[in-house]
Amino acid sequence: MVSSEHRYVIVGAGPAGLQLSYYLQQQGADYLTFESGDAPGGFFTRFPRHRRLISLNKVHTDSTDPEIRLRWDWNSLLNDDPDLLFPKFSEEYLPAADDLVRYLAEFQRVHKLNVRYGTTVERITRTDDGFTVRTNKGEVRARCLVVATGWGQPFVPAIKGIEHAIGYEDMVVDPTAYDGQRVLIIGKGNSAFETASAILGRASMVHLASRQPLRLAWNTKHPGDVRGQYGAILDSYQFKTLHSVLDCTIDEIRQVDGRYEVSITYTHAQGETAVLDYHTVLRCTGFRMNTAMFDETVRPDMVRDGRMPGLRPDWQSRNVDDLYFAGTIAQDRDAKHASSPFIDGFRYNLRTFTRMLRERYDGVPLPYATTPADPASLTKLMLDRVNWSSALWTQFEYLCDVFVRDDATGDFHHYEDLPEDYAVERFGAAAQWYTLALRWGRDDYGDVFAIDRHPTPDRARESAFIHPVIRRYRGAELVAEQHLLEDLLAEWRRPDRHVEPLVEFLTGDLTTGS
Repeated sequence: MVSSEHRYVIVGAGPAGLQLSYYLQQQGADYLTFESGDAPGGFFTRFPRHRRLISLNKVHTDSTDPEIRLRWDWNSLLNDDPDLLFPKFSEEYLPAADDLVRYLAEFQRVHKLNVRYGTTVERITRTDDGFTVRTNKGEVRARCLVVATGWGQPFVPAIKGIEHAIGYEDMVVDPTAYDGQRVLIIGKGNSAFETASAILGRASMVHLASRQPLRLAWNTKHPGDVRGQYGAILDSYQFKTLHSVLDCTIDEIRQVDGRYEVSITYTHAQGETAVLDYHTVLRCTGFRMNTAMFDETVRPDMVRDGRMPGLRPDWQSRNVDDLYFAGTIAQDRDAKHASSPFIDGFRYNLRTFTRMLRERYDGVPLPYATTPADPASLTKLMLDRVNWSSALWTQFEYLCDVFVRDDATGDFHHYEDLPEDYAVERFGAAAQWYTLALRWGRDDYGDVFAIDRHPTPDRARESAFIHPVIRRYRGAELVAEQHLLEDLLAEWRRPDRHVEPLVEFLTGDLTTGS
């Protein structure tokens, strides 16, 4: 029996579910959020296993501007209460996971979000105009369904004998349990390095192994790649302690006389094979979304080894209309790039996402401001945005501001914080429009701490650090882009380096209309 009907139903009350609930509630939208646990953020009551987050919490900054301070506050949800920011709950640079759990509970309590706890979604089926969501406490109808469940189960690679490996979710976290042991950790992501760091001084030998080479965040600029705080492991590898980081295929794990023989094929040794002996094998290979709740008629296409759903530019399932995803599982469009898997990234995605939902389901137009087609005025507006916006800062190369020329008036419509692929899809018929985003240089530097710089405006395209880039579109075609020179303090206002080059770029285009 259907007990109620809502325009929006959200599944999951982790950080993403709470953030989206907050936005919809602020808009006066008809929504309901389900959470299987008895409190928000259940994932963080178990993970990370060693209870230390990798999301930064820079409490002390030079700026007093709340918007700019969010650039270095990676754990706060966006809201209008200055006391509901994460630095009020912890001053640690790398905070404890328990502080985040406490913060999320307080966020929900203060805002009185419409969350039903202790409610497990058992089955989702399609109806003519939406979905039926069956829970352990009855059925609810939804016109629009947003899944914000986060990671629901471990990702287990297809390795012969993988059942002999103890999963990250089940492993003993007491470091003394590994005293004197030879330990193989399958994986080379942050959970693997977190685990290795904890046992480095106890185990006799720690090997981290996977097919893919190690991705260091200081090289990739992606906060989900291996972070610098785990550098002691890399030191140990180079200092000949026999702790090692291996690029290899794990062919088989066999249990022999209470130990484990592991057959591997090295990646960079012309097919060399080896059999290595370990006391313990740990699996730290990440997570995947659980799709068990979906009926076959609404089962989403999955990508990236089946870990996450494939998405359209508006975060809608690419194969199921009206089914959307939010939070860490909604990273398909910029995976391994900006911060969409993390609170500091998806909080901005969800602000934009709410505007998109309201337009589609409630008839509220996507908001924009109007600005004259004057090069000096446009330049000031663009530089004001990149010097202030935390969304553009955090979601570099993904979210952008869009300026679309109105053919009737000649003015520009200014839209904030849209995914660039969504903008191309939406404004692909416009004759003249621009995107404004922050981007990194993408050259392959031999040493990212010793990059030769060219501090002249005409070589701004070679900037290695984050810097503004303005792209000119004609319809769906990218026809030109203007890079503005990098700056150590991320302040892009110098007349010779930033203002004049941008005015010149816009003047040529707006004057000729070509």
